[in-house]
Amino acid sequence: MDINPVIFSFKLFTWNVTLTWYGLIVMTGVLIGAWFAEREVRRRGENGEVLLDAMVWAVITGIIGARLWYVANATLGGNNSFMQDPISIIRPPIAGLHFFGGLLFGGLALAIFLKRNGYDVLLFLDAVAPVALLGQAFGRLGNFINQELYGPPTNLPWGIPISADHRLAQFADLTQYPVATTRFHPTFAYEMILNVLAFLFIIWFVRRDGDENEKPGTAFSLWLILAGFIRVFIEFFRPDQPRIGDTFVSYTMVVAFLMGVAGVILFLARNGTLNFAFAENWAEKYQVKKVEKKSSPSRAKTFVEDTSDMDDQTVIDSPKRKTASKSKTPAKKTTVKKTTTKRKTTK
Repeated sequence: MDINPVIFSFKLFTWNVTLTWYGLIVMTGVLIGAWFAEREVRRRGENGEVLLDAMVWAVITGIIGARLWYVANATLGGNNSFMQDPISIIRPPIAGLHFFGGLLFGGLALAIFLKRNGYDVLLFLDAVAPVALLGQAFGRLGNFINQELYGPPTNLPWGIPISADHRLAQFADLTQYPVATTRFHPTFAYEMILNVLAFLFIIWFVRRDGDENEKPGTAFSLWLILAGFIRVFIEFFRPDQPRIGDTFVSYTMVVAFLMGVAGVILFLARNGTLNFAFAENWAEKYQVKKVEKKSSPSRAKTFVEDTSDMDDQTVIDSPKRKTASKSKTPAKKTTVKKTTTKRKTTK
């Protein structure tokens, strides 16, 4: 089924403005992920609005990182077009982003923002990392529309057709791979399903003993494990990825494997199975930033006004108070004298 990847396009002065299904789906995935992550931050007791402020920097930096990683990955794979024409890296329309680059650069921007503003970085990483799986799964729908991110040919019943103009070079021979009968692995669907299952598992695992018993870093370490090893598996169905020499190993596979191993180490250290120096002072609870309550200006202003009114009233009433005190003093003296006289008479 062929779907036009362009929703609409128009010319604005000298610029061609185009809205694609892929772009719309990816941005929708980002919004859904941000909404869910904000709820996860609030569930852990922190101010969710902080995440929305940080996401502005994380998303922009993440897009830059995703583009740079794609360019580096393609160049390592033998594509010299970016070296011959460097301006093509930033020339619109920009085609080609790598998810790992977005995670690395976006994650660093998020951590720097949080650290500078005094927030618990692990709290936000635990909230955001699992949601990244959900957002990535949603974004894979765009790969389906673009007829990309598919695997090698297959005879399995869920194989999908790929039109001739979307074929990779190794599958472009239509006599060997006829359009009518050749089916390919829907790699994007495999990743979608696995990512959703991984997301649900992480959410279940960290909540199974109650929110108050969640240990900082658990969700993040589980994300490293699942996201890393899922990607290692997916790379076997990615014939478009550059390989290291003549091996079956891709550069992305190596990074994903190291990511999974790092997650295993963090998870075991978090739960005390392995003892490492960096985990000796690992906090058992999230460090929620305390917000100082400030008195509102309106209240302060009212208090000043009331004080001034009282001062004026004191000045006006002071003569009356002095007169009253003078009249009361003789009365007290008279009372004392009368009392004394009565006591003498009794004696």
